[in-house]
Amino acid sequence: MDILILILLLLLIVAVLFSTVRVVKQGFVYTIERLGKFTKPADPGLHILIPFVDRIGHKINMMEQVLDIPGQEIITKDNAMVGVDAVVFFQVLEAGKAAYEVSNLYGAIMALTTTNLRTVMGSMDLDETLSKRDEINARLLSVVDHATSPWGIKITRVEIKDIRPPIDISEAMARQMKAERLKRAEILEAEGDKSSAILRAEGSKQSAILKAEGQREAAFRDAEARERAAEAEARATQMVSDAIASSGSQAINYFVAQEYTKAVGKFADSPNAKTILFPIEATQLIGSLGGIGELMKDVVGGEGSGAPITRDTVPQNTGKRPVRTSVPRSSGKS
Repeated sequence: MDILILILLLLLIVAVLFSTVRVVKQGFVYTIERLGKFTKPADPGLHILIPFVDRIGHKINMMEQVLDIPGQEIITKDNAMVGVDAVVFFQVLEAGKAAYEVSNLYGAIMALTTTNLRTVMGSMDLDETLSKRDEINARLLSVVDHATSPWGIKITRVEIKDIRPPIDISEAMARQMKAERLKRAEILEAEGDKSSAILRAEGSKQSAILKAEGQREAAFRDAEARERAAEAEARATQMVSDAIASSGSQAINYFVAQEYTKAVGKFADSPNAKTILFPIEATQLIGSLGGIGELMKDVVGGEGSGAPITRDTVPQNTGKRPVRTSVPRSSGKS
């Protein structure tokens, strides 16, 4: 009997010790209630409680947590029905408020986020809800964080996971996107054709300008060459005129004889020339060369091996028939 009582006492002591000593894990905070009233939070570590007076009320997770908001249907400003999924990231900052200021912390955050999500997205058009997710996230974060601050928690992030427009609207958006891309492709192609035409026109313009400048330069050079030739001809004519003025008919006879000799030499150089017919007018020209001998005497000082050529030495023909004159074929040797 005494042994049984002793065992019971030992068990009671062990139970008292287990109820008195509490170890709080890292990342959690326990609330201590004394006679049913919250007294203080128990941080991670070892804590001694008063037996039968103090007890652990709530075990609060102080790490950042993720709350998944289930999908729901929302009507936008332009009466489009869209499905939306979201997530909320939050962290408990004050364990006492999180335990005793709200009955169901997770349910309260979910309900608050859902109602504000409907409010924010319901004030936007469908296009805005699809293109302004960052703005929706920022507005939700501001509203939900302000509403949950009395509960001792901090809303760190609110993210829209997915927005699902109706099937017919999705198909219309796909067709719109395709038409927009085709439009941009045609615009780019037209701009390319425009740029190409402009470049070709610029090239043709530059080519015409260079060609015109080349023609102008060639014309200038041609005119300059003609001008120089005219100046040389004028100087030669002036020299001949001066020679004629100084020597009279002797200079004229000399120049005529020189040209006549060149012309007859060309006839003689012909490979098929056996007999050359001169018109009657040519005999008159030959007869006018009677003063060549006298001219040559004056030029060379009276020296010469042949007899002077006079008018009497040239055959005369007063008829209209051409005079047949035999010119020996030149062998081309001087």
